[in-house]
Amino acid sequence: MPELSRRTDTFTDSVIRRMTRVSLKYNAVNLSQGFPDFEPPKEILNRLAEVAHEDFHQYSITWGAQNFREALAEKQSRLMGITIDANSEIVVTCGSTEAMMAAMMTVANPGDKVIVFSPFYENYGADTILSGAEPIYVPLYPPEFNFNADELENAFKQHPKALILCNPSNPCGKVFTYDELKIIADLAEKYDTFVITDEVYEHIVYEPNKHVYFSSLPNMYERTISCSSLSKTYSITGWRLGYIIAPPNIIEVAKKVHDFLTVGAAAPLQEAAVTGLKFGDDYYKWLQDKYTHKRDLFLKGLDDIGIAHTVPQGAYYILLDISEFGFDSDLEFCEVLAKDVGVGAVPGSSFFRENVNNLVRLHFAKKDDTLNEALNRLESIRKKIPIRK
Repeated sequence: MPELSRRTDTFTDSVIRRMTRVSLKYNAVNLSQGFPDFEPPKEILNRLAEVAHEDFHQYSITWGAQNFREALAEKQSRLMGITIDANSEIVVTCGSTEAMMAAMMTVANPGDKVIVFSPFYENYGADTILSGAEPIYVPLYPPEFNFNADELENAFKQHPKALILCNPSNPCGKVFTYDELKIIADLAEKYDTFVITDEVYEHIVYEPNKHVYFSSLPNMYERTISCSSLSKTYSITGWRLGYIIAPPNIIEVAKKVHDFLTVGAAAPLQEAAVTGLKFGDDYYKWLQDKYTHKRDLFLKGLDDIGIAHTVPQGAYYILLDISEFGFDSDLEFCEVLAKDVGVGAVPGSSFFRENVNNLVRLHFAKKDDTLNEALNRLESIRKKIPIRK
């Protein structure tokens, strides 16, 4: 038999999605894969019910339905402080996962280098490798997950084609400050580098932190490929509606990549989601308040149990410190946690380039009852998971 492709030899399947399957196996409360267990806004669901009986069941325009792109352009122009052309500066994708892959394939050639901050969302390294590029990892240092500017410039000195910026960050919940973004911007300009942003948690940011769109910085729009999705903002992760916003010369290439990757995003779902894109600012304030409440509830519960954890500035993840249990493998710990305690988590090692085995990721995008059930189970963690010497 002929040899299979070797491009996937250096990474596994998604550990995040694998831990959902582990959670299901043991009937654990699934705090691993980051999707909510509450419904999307009723206005969107009501429109979806109407769409089922309307004529939106065939292909839409490959790079996104016209009304979807227009609604998105209006929303993001207001938030990003720039004027976005719905026809020449947007590609609608099958989730932000495709948006990131399409962005990577748009800018990277085989042999190029791409900067990735560590910890990172697990797709980034795989996207880089699948594009034929080589990742350069730059560490973020806890507890604030700041970067060292000299280390970052050393990475830029290798003349990367792009840098990937997840802001707010999955898994550590970091929200990059304006000053930090300006350092990245100055280096990107100095070394003539693209910046690919993943901003899916743009509306889930906790006071006093503020989200700054990287493309809004001086001279950055021309070299920024902004990727995001509707998944987290409207609690519709299964709809797989994402997008790329970039200057026309970049979008023209991204359209071609997207066309041959997936043809187009689901037409009826785009039509229904237009309703959400037209929500006013009060919705995004409500969303922020909702997740602030959930964060406070979950963190207080963990504090009461006495387990060390990070405090996210944005997104809806925390990293739990499991050092006290003495496990050599965080993956094994997560298996035991799901089986014996009944809570699903993701091993932190899947997010770090460094040798990190003392952290696991949990998320709190759940109903209060679900979070309280998870916390009740975690109260017995020290009894059900004996400390290893």
